[in-house]
Amino acid sequence: MEKRKVDVAVIGAGTAGMSAYRAARKHTDNIVLIEGGAYGTTCASVGCMPSKLLIAAADSAHQLRKAPMFGVHPGDVRIDGKEVMARVRKERDRFVSFVVEAVEGFPEADRLRGQARFLSPHRIVVGEKVEVEAARVVIATGSRPNIPGFFKDAKDRLVVNDDIFEWDDLPGSVAVFGPGIIGLELGQALSRLGVRVRMFGVSGSLGPLQEDAIRSYALKTFNEEFPLDTSAKVRLVERTDDGVRIRFSDADRGELTETFDYLLAATGRRPNVDSLDIQNADIAQDDHGSPLFDHYTLQCGDSHIFIAGDANNEVPLLHEAADEGRIAGDNAARYPDVRAGLRRVPLGIVFTDPQIATVGMTLKEANERCKEGYAVGEVSFEGQGRSRVIGANKGILHVYGERGSGLFLGAEMFGPAAEHIGHLLAWSLQKRMTVSEMLTMPFYHPVIEEGVRTALRDLNRKLDIGPQPIERCLDCGPGG
Repeated sequence: MEKRKVDVAVIGAGTAGMSAYRAARKHTDNIVLIEGGAYGTTCASVGCMPSKLLIAAADSAHQLRKAPMFGVHPGDVRIDGKEVMARVRKERDRFVSFVVEAVEGFPEADRLRGQARFLSPHRIVVGEKVEVEAARVVIATGSRPNIPGFFKDAKDRLVVNDDIFEWDDLPGSVAVFGPGIIGLELGQALSRLGVRVRMFGVSGSLGPLQEDAIRSYALKTFNEEFPLDTSAKVRLVERTDDGVRIRFSDADRGELTETFDYLLAATGRRPNVDSLDIQNADIAQDDHGSPLFDHYTLQCGDSHIFIAGDANNEVPLLHEAADEGRIAGDNAARYPDVRAGLRRVPLGIVFTDPQIATVGMTLKEANERCKEGYAVGEVSFEGQGRSRVIGANKGILHVYGERGSGLFLGAEMFGPAAEHIGHLLAWSLQKRMTVSEMLTMPFYHPVIEEGVRTALRDLNRKLDIGPQPIERCLDCGPGG
């Protein structure tokens, strides 16, 4: 067995791993990047990018169907599933090629292929042929879909999001289990592309939404397009000659049985740490076998081991993985000089229609952390001027502020242009702006962002900050 001795070993060549490698290499050339699978990040290959390609096709079809409301009649919408999926795969492969090119641009001597396992805290075997002795280690092994056991009765018709992007054509029907981010995005996209969709949840949750009022509004809106039960009682899942038969209880119609071409398991993801023989690394783990670590340094206890990205199962988002990889890689190279890294304001976006955005504190966190109290400002987009003009006037925005200081704390939104509004609010929060300061920013007319101003004004009034200039557009009605 070949033996190598390095300063830093990074396990995993995804977003977090590449970021960790680059950060660590600023301090040492004696480094190795280990990858057990194909090169290509989760985002580019099976996550962010191919899902948005499918959503883009669905949005195009949806806009054509909406056209008659404006007096525009484009005729029947014909969806060619093979053409849809061909573009998804073509563009997906293009994004993946950029990632592969980046990794293969690293010095060949720095790259190792093969599954990694800990033999001891400093010894790692790679693919049974190479043993690496590493002074410091970064674990960045990513995650994979989590599949509950009873779904396996669907047999060859059980799919996860990774599988969808390999389809040559769109199926006739799909049962989606899990109304989280992945399930909502893919389920709505498939529905708008002509696939019969029914979505099942068990816990009552809906995406990342925490507020009951916004969750209820969103649930009603999604149910206008496809059946969605967030607290479903599923009695049976079985493979038949016709597909996957599902027996479930419906609140209005009692027990029903439907058959679908596929069952999509969108029931979360699990970190890829269970194949690392992590017990040999001599670091503390939680009840699920995941390493315990510090949020700001990514260090596991006081050890030489750091963990970043989806592997730590904290915030499975690409921009967070990149940040964590940079922090972990820098600290691994500096160890024992470990430093807290910049953690940005929490920002989450779901690319449904209407979109979902979460920024900063949740309402529960505001209640727990604000000793002086907090207030909630709101706006409905049903009457918001620009939203009505473009026929996208569904949704609610809630914004939170702290009493006394007037600081903006966070927001939750289900509505139009949430991907852009979420960024504006996150930037304001990271700059530690007060609600009054946010209201001094320019708001053009007529734009959807005027709805943000309406919500902030409502919040400012409830915070008892004092009188603010009133600039209402009387032509637009409530919401600006």
